[in-house]
Amino acid sequence: MATWMPESAFEQLDLFSGSGVGAPAETESIDWAPLDPARLPDAELIAVLPRARQLEAPGLAAEAARRRLADAVPALEALCRRFAGFGLDREVTEQVAALRGLASLNGGEAVTRLIVAGTVRGPGMRVALEAAAELGCRLPPDRIAESLRSDDPKVREAACRCARGGAEVISGLVDLLTDLHASVMQAAALALGRLGRREGRAVLIELLRTAPSKEVVGALAGIAEDDDWVRVGQTALRVPELAAVVLEVLEESEEPRAMAVAEGVRRRLRT
Repeated sequence: MATWMPESAFEQLDLFSGSGVGAPAETESIDWAPLDPARLPDAELIAVLPRARQLEAPGLAAEAARRRLADAVPALEALCRRFAGFGLDREVTEQVAALRGLASLNGGEAVTRLIVAGTVRGPGMRVALEAAAELGCRLPPDRIAESLRSDDPKVREAACRCARGGAEVISGLVDLLTDLHASVMQAAALALGRLGRREGRAVLIELLRTAPSKEVVGALAGIAEDDDWVRVGQTALRVPELAAVVLEVLEESEEPRAMAVAEGVRRRLRT
């Protein structure tokens, strides 16, 4: 014989559905036609952003960025905050869309607020930190240090790009020089070089040899010893597309050894 239960009993079975693993369930009917971002006037596009649905959020945020709608920044921030506390185990589509839109619209203050408030969690922190690095956000050292200790290597790597100093951050970066993931170790060395720290010098020298880039040249130049200037100069000859960057770094250093190397590089490039 079936036992009758009040409807409230069934409702209580869902008490823990918002545990931070997924995302809030949509309350709208599944029978709806998705919005066409390109057909929406600016004001309407901004108005619908905070309540954008999963399938619509990326397109709406991208369209706001394409139109350079600065007034969309608060709406994108609201969209991201709507999912605060979710995404512990996976990125939340709506938050990723909002953060990328904010990065495109120079919404650095909004990104900083979202990170400081802990709105984004788990793997989504990678996108938040990448946006912060792109926008040059100055995040609190304790937030950076926390992300440097993340279980997710992609979050650790992104946190390195946001490092601006502080004893706890420096300690965290030095620890990551022995990280099992090469990309994290390299990001830590680059961050230390930018901060004028020599702990990652050996990694930077190896990067200059195997994967030279403007970022590597700049980081090594910040801590270069005499032999390093020669290595940097040789890179201009070995990788011509970096020649202009190398010469600029050498001449801006005003170090006698660097200036001599710069003159030699110019002479070699003219021949």
